[in-house]
Parts: sequence; structure tokens; C-alpha cells
Amino acid sequence: MATLIAPETAAASTRAFPAQTSRPWGRPRRARHDIGHHELTGQYRIDLRDQAPDLFDDVSAMDWTTLTWRDVGRPYRTEKWSSARTSYEQTHQQPLPIADGWRLFNTAFHQFFLTDVPDAQRQAKAQFGEALSRFDMHEAKEALQDIAYLAVWNKIMRVEDAVWDPRGKRALFAGLEVKKPRILFLGAADGYEAMQLAAMYPGGEIVLVDYDAFCATDRFGKFPLDYPFLGVDPTTGHQRVWYRDEMPIHFEVADIRDLQYGQEFDVVVSIGLLEHFPDAHKAECLEMHRRFLKPGGTVVMTTPRNQFKSRVFYNLMADWMNHGYRELMDVRQMGLYCQENGFDIRRAGVIKAHNGLVMKLR
Repeated sequence: MATLIAPETAAASTRAFPAQTSRPWGRPRRARHDIGHHELTGQYRIDLRDQAPDLFDDVSAMDWTTLTWRDVGRPYRTEKWSSARTSYEQTHQQPLPIADGWRLFNTAFHQFFLTDVPDAQRQAKAQFGEALSRFDMHEAKEALQDIAYLAVWNKIMRVEDAVWDPRGKRALFAGLEVKKPRILFLGAADGYEAMQLAAMYPGGEIVLVDYDAFCATDRFGKFPLDYPFLGVDPTTGHQRVWYRDEMPIHFEVADIRDLQYGQEFDVVVSIGLLEHFPDAHKAECLEMHRRFLKPGGTVVMTTPRNQFKSRVFYNLMADWMNHGYRELMDVRQMGLYCQENGFDIRRAGVIKAHNGLVMKLR
């Protein structure tokens, strides 16, 4: 296999953004959080408020059987590629292998989460001032770029909490008819949504699957032990706060196509998976969900929304985000793909950054 080329910006240790992968993520847990706790850390927001989500637009009443592609149009494709992908393909005169693209993405995106944003903003502003004092316009330009990147990431991750969006996800996941479910998360990355589901429906088991070992060792493996998930105490039925190390989780580093499980999971989850498959392979992706589902089981799926903010993010952050095929959809397009492939949509809606569907098999 040809040598993998890492993003130049990710390798530059003097840049304020993003943080290096050696930086700690989160904090050790010293005490349990109270229900209702709300806190902004340097890296993420903690939100245990039990109230309506900032955004959950429920469109479950839509008649999916009457939709056509003429009605909804086709998804938007992000085609501003990362410099790593472009450099690889120019050097080797062949497409960047899909697995290598995912490794680049996971490493680069994880660095966003590791960034202590206020600290990095101070560093970038100081670097800008120092560069101007030395009339170093190249370094000043880099510092200005970092200031812009940090402003965008700060708004998405810390101000809007749009990446994890715990209140929106809880609203989407509410009302599942499951008890002590076995949960399978396809393309799990950090496993966040499976942990939120397990907090809401405790007593079962989580299997996370991703073919990038970095997800097992770092994105999930170093997920903050102090990050709380609002859920239910199965002994009392009252609300309870859960943490990663209190959940039975197994991480399997494997290609989904090679998994040996049968139809044995109550819930199959994917978050941002379908949009990476061109139309010719959408049915294959959806079959991956069907293949492991118990009779009567539930599929929970989200995809990134086709909205102005999302387009700006994926274009501005292309060097870190865009190593492979990606679409942005609206919830009708996502639903139509699933409707055409044998799924019965029971719940549908829009949260901050994603479309969401809860489905059964027809």
C-alpha cells in the first residue's frame, strides 16, 4: 500500500488549531453530576437540563409513500477535497483508498475535540500579534486562519452543542419500545449515541463497530470519563446520570461486511453513515442495518443536514473533513432512500446538525 499522507495543518505543532492527538481529552471524574447541571468546559458542553431541546422538528406525520425524487431533489455533494487526498492522488495517480481516507478523517476530526478552544484562541491571537511585530505575513495569515477555524468550531461544539446535541438526541430517541436492548452501532467512531441510548434504556449491552482502530484506542477509548449522559435508573424508574465506564461496551475493530453476528440486536444505530455511499451503493448500506436486526427490532439513523451552516463548515474545514465521498441531505431525501429499501419510518425529525429517523422493517 502506498504511504499515507497526513494533512499538513494537522502535523504543524506550532499552530493553535487543531490540538495534537497527544493532548488529554476531558477530565477525570471526581463526583457525580446533578440532574440539571449545565457547564461549558474548554472542549465541550455538559448539558443535563431536562427540558425541551433547542431544536427538534418532528415530521413523523409525513406520508413517505407519496414522496418522489422529483419532489425532494438529490442531496448536495461536498466536493472540496482535503489537501491530503489531493496530494495523494496527484502523487500516486490513483484514488485515495477508502479505508485510508477514514483514518485521515478520524485522526483529524478527533483533534478538534481535543482542542481547548479558549486556550487555543488566546494562542492564535498572540501568534498573530507576534507575527505582525516581525512583519512575518505568512505566519500572520496562518494565525488568522486559526482564529477563523476556532470561531467556527467554538460555535458548533461549545456554543450550539450541535455535534453531540444531547437534548436533541434524547428527543429523537424517546419512546422506543425496548427493554435491556442489545445495541449495535455501525461506524461507531466515539460511540456517543449508543451510550446515550444505553443511558435511556439501561440493562442491555453495546457493541461498537468501526474498521479504524484509532476509534477504539482514541475516539472511544479516551472518551471523557467525566462526560455525563442523562438517562433512567432501572431500579426506580427515576432519572439518573450515567457515565461511559458504567456501561457494558464492547468495541470490535472490523469491516461491517465481515461481522459474524446474526439477527440478534434490538437496536441498530448509524450516525452519519448513509451519506458516504453513492446512490449505487445506498441499498448495500441499508442492508447492513437490516442484516443484524432482530425481528421487530429498531433502526436509528441520522445524516448531516443540508443547510447553509453545514455547507460552510465542510467547505471551510475541508482539509480535515473531506477525505471521501459525502452528501448533505434533508430529512425527506433520507426518508425516501429508506422507504424505497423496505423500512417503515416510525419517527422522523430534524435536530441541530442532523436529520433523524427511527424505523422498523416492513
